[in-house]
Amino acid sequence: MKKAILATALLATSVSSAQAATVIGFKLGADYWHTDVSGTFADGSGQHQGFDYDSSAQTSLWVAMEHPVPALPNVMIRQNSLDADGELNGEFSFGGRDFNGPLSANSDLTNTDFVLYYELLDNDLVSLDLGAAYKLMDGAIRVEQNGLPGQMNIDSGIIMGYASASIGVPGLGLYGFADVLTGIDETSVYDYAVGLGWEFDGVALDTRVRGGYRDFNFDVNNFSDVSSNMEFKGFFAGVELVF
Repeated sequence: MKKAILATALLATSVSSAQAATVIGFKLGADYWHTDVSGTFADGSGQHQGFDYDSSAQTSLWVAMEHPVPALPNVMIRQNSLDADGELNGEFSFGGRDFNGPLSANSDLTNTDFVLYYELLDNDLVSLDLGAAYKLMDGAIRVEQNGLPGQMNIDSGIIMGYASASIGVPGLGLYGFADVLTGIDETSVYDYAVGLGWEFDGVALDTRVRGGYRDFNFDVNNFSDVSSNMEFKGFFAGVELVF
């Protein structure tokens, strides 16, 4: 009788653990993104000026939590490090200073996406997520000449719509995907990625290897007292762990 009770308890524990694993799921991911950078900026409503930017490497890191409660949205937080250096030989006024001659600039558009979304479809063939996001900027634009800087911080947020879709090939683990963030209160700001991925099923977690093309456009007027039309675009590669 004791052996039967013990076996029943072990079976119940195993079933309970298996069910608990499906109640809440997590995704952890990272992308390496090689960008070409272009655009112009100004302080306030001043005259825009463009710099010659070098290609630069960027990163994105994210974590998402998904659950089976229909009324509550899933949550994703994604941190995007965006930084580029440029040069100009000319006149420019920025950050309360007047510059004339060889100038250097650093455009830091680092931001964090706080996303709430619902899974409308979720199967091996098609998945579709829709929701809303808040992109919190946490960067600055800095112009410098001979060690004398002019700097404007960019630290406001943007309300955005969010959509993510994928189409898979059953049995192969291959899928295509598209992720889109588009500004609602700043309609000329967008951030999208398209690409291909391969999913490898594991016992405790699944691994997804992905690559594609991403484009972030930051076109704003008097946003944190800065006007800008900057663009970071290029190819990326990354990995995502699902458990």
